[in-house]
Amino acid sequence: MKRSKETNNKRKSGPFQFLQFGVIGIGNALIDIGTLNLLLILFYTEDRMMLTIYNSISYTLAIANSYFWNANITFNRTSKGSSYQRIGFLIQSMISLGISNAVFIGLNNFLEWLHVQNWLRYNIAKGLAMLLSSLASFLW
Repeated sequence: MKRSKETNNKRKSGPFQFLQFGVIGIGNALIDIGTLNLLLILFYTEDRMMLTIYNSISYTLAIANSYFWNANITFNRTSKGSSYQRIGFLIQSMISLGISNAVFIGLNNFLEWLHVQNWLRYNIAKGLAMLLSSLASFLW
């Protein structure tokens, strides 16, 4: 018995799709925070401009990873890959990047004022930046 396309799409959008989305999200978080830490290990800096660049690089790699895996696996049956979708994704990503950078630098400055150790300060700030930029992406 053949299943209709609609039945396959409904089945695909259930718990398994949510699990795929979650696994990809965890991978993105690891790429984001891992890249930031790798850049800090290789090219340590306390300069806010360089920290913003590092945060932007790590965020961009995570978003590119997210787009690739979610478009090709999680949402491959519903994602059309139209210009409209790509432009919307790009706009949403740029807004989220701005939020990520503002939170990362702002919280980093505040934690520095509290004399929190550098490595802990950067990772706490990155964690909150990831959370808030993800929330903004979800609400968009």
